[in-house]
Amino acid sequence: MKKLALFVATGFGLGLVAPVAPGTIGSFPGVALAYLTTQLPVWMQIVVCALFTLAAIPICGSAERTLGIKDDGRISADEWMLFPIALIGIPLADLPWWSMAVFFVIVRFVDIAKPWPCRALQAIHGGLGIVIDDFFANLYSLGLNWLVVVFVIRPALAPA
Repeated sequence: MKKLALFVATGFGLGLVAPVAPGTIGSFPGVALAYLTTQLPVWMQIVVCALFTLAAIPICGSAERTLGIKDDGRISADEWMLFPIALIGIPLADLPWWSMAVFFVIVRFVDIAKPWPCRALQAIHGGLGIVIDDFFANLYSLGLNWLVVVFVIRPALAPA
């Protein structure tokens, strides 16, 4: 079970093999998960996001114990399992293909910038401490992503 948790926690091994930015590389599975999640009704997206968030806590905690380093950068389940939060209700099917890349960059920027209270929440021990800052970062990203949809992408697509 430890090996399976580590495999999932590292983005199916991507976080272990990435020589640079293992958290970003390991979060790529979140893109596929987000595409699938956004196909659901909004209420189901919220339920799925809650379940993935809760599942990420013990997975990240187990990986942290296995690797022996607090919030090891190779652990990316907190990124990829929570990424769909940043896209709740966003109609991906109606947006250009490149919009997902924009949303991904926003999420990574917010996660790295760690606005309040994200940075302080990292002090919590174990899986909860690994996941909770990403939960809040993804909520911030959700707001930013919606602003991008409403004020940048949709106006750009509107006929002149």
